[in-house]
Amino acid sequence: MQSLEPILIFIRVAEMGSFTRAADSLGIQKGRASTAVRKLEEDLGVRLLHRTTRSVQLTEDGRAYHLRARDLLANVDDLQSMFAKDRAALRGRLRVDLPTDLARTTIIPALPEFMASYPELELEISSTDRQVDLVQEGFDCVLRLGPIGDESLIARKLGRLRMVNAVSPIYVARYGMPQTLDDLRLRSHCTIHYSRTLGTKPYGWEYPDGDGDFATLPLAGALQVNSVQTYEAAGVAGIGLIQAAYSGIRQHLESGALIEILPNFRPEPLDVSLVVAHRQNLSRRVRAFMEWIEEVLAPYLE
Repeated sequence: MQSLEPILIFIRVAEMGSFTRAADSLGIQKGRASTAVRKLEEDLGVRLLHRTTRSVQLTEDGRAYHLRARDLLANVDDLQSMFAKDRAALRGRLRVDLPTDLARTTIIPALPEFMASYPELELEISSTDRQVDLVQEGFDCVLRLGPIGDESLIARKLGRLRMVNAVSPIYVARYGMPQTLDDLRLRSHCTIHYSRTLGTKPYGWEYPDGDGDFATLPLAGALQVNSVQTYEAAGVAGIGLIQAAYSGIRQHLESGALIEILPNFRPEPLDVSLVVAHRQNLSRRVRAFMEWIEEVLAPYLE
């Protein structure tokens, strides 16, 4: 592994954007990290990093080399541990991105069990509702809801996330309980509009049309939000009707803060996929995480 040390240092510098932070994380002196990367560039005959007094950024050659170098080290880890029988043999860093609400309500509460099973793994978890760039941002895998969009990525579909219609008792006390779709159409019920981009046209209230497809019903709503957490909180506050993932509002349903409505007209479930970049062989770290997260999400999938 000694000959791979400069590559490891380069990867850490590239992903942390700093020689100082990278050196601290590896337990080495900053000068040693700088010398190692400079020597690596000399051996390769290309500049891998743009250095300024304030930042360190990858060059185009650096981006290409970074991607291949990460795969190389993952394969080395697999090679070294291929005959290991115990879970503790899995080591190294695992960087993943998760949808914010699913991470908060479902995945993070279960995470201690995974970490106890693999105590030598170092986890880096990003939680965001935007679509991250796996390659440019250095993620080993991401969990995505809905369509993938990028056909160049490798996606493993886990199932479909169950969605429900819900309302707060506060809302019911003011406006009554909708029992049918006609109640929504004729009794001036209102919803909370969710959109990643504020100001866009509201999507509408989704429902099965009876032919195996889904249609939308325009509903009034005085509030539009771009955060799943805010959307659910507004529903609990009684501002309007919501359509949300069961996993995200399960606790509110169990406590009575929300009530499921129109169970025969639930919105279309969301595809749930684990996505990786172009890699012929997934590391044992990634495979272990994929198997675990599939078990965690199983109760909420259709």
